[in-house]
Amino acid sequence: MIRLTRLNQVPLVINSDLIEHVEITPDTVIALTTGQKILVRETADEIIERVVAFRRAIVAGLAAPQALVNPPNPQATTGRERRAPMEEERDGEE
Repeated sequence: MIRLTRLNQVPLVINSDLIEHVEITPDTVIALTTGQKILVRETADEIIERVVAFRRAIVAGLAAPQALVNPPNPQATTGRERRAPMEEERDGEE
């Protein structure tokens, strides 16, 4: 996904895999494989740079150790951590 800006200054994020071609007219027109055309403020060269950077990031992520790609979720718990303190004390008494 790459971040771009419509002509009316509204930001958008586009799936770069859906780009069929980029037309360089007075405005930059992105034609998608879906048939949709999007006019953006960025130049064709800027779009190419963003797509290349995005794909490099993906490749770098695939080459990274799994722990770095999917860091542990600090919100995820095993269930025991969610118990109230009183319940933990009772567990020790049993």
